[in-house]
Amino acid sequence: MELLEKDLTEKIIGACFEVSNELGTGFLESVYEKALTIALFDKKIDAKAQAPLKVLFRGKVVGDFYTDILVEDRVIIELKAVKELSPQHEAQLINYLKATGIKIGIIVNFGNPKLEWKRLVY
Repeated sequence: MELLEKDLTEKIIGACFEVSNELGTGFLESVYEKALTIALFDKKIDAKAQAPLKVLFRGKVVGDFYTDILVEDRVIIELKAVKELSPQHEAQLINYLKATGIKIGIIVNFGNPKLEWKRLVY
């Protein structure tokens, strides 16, 4: 069975490693967000930082939120710069996927010397 958005998510994860290798740890999430957006643009991948998305209920807008990075309107990237990822971080991304109908999300933690990431499908 082929992974959804396999090629795109591999490119995204590759860009995450580039950012991690070049910047290391210790910065705020906003720094990694800007750097990753640049790395994705350099790969000719459309990426929108702080992209506004709507939460719908029965066809009506009941809320809105901003994704860290929305890639080609197909993948949501949630960035962290923490000691370790928690179930709450994953739940946040799952809620974003559920609210938008986007199927793939990647949570990325730049808070450790070894890049931590997890691909989620909803």
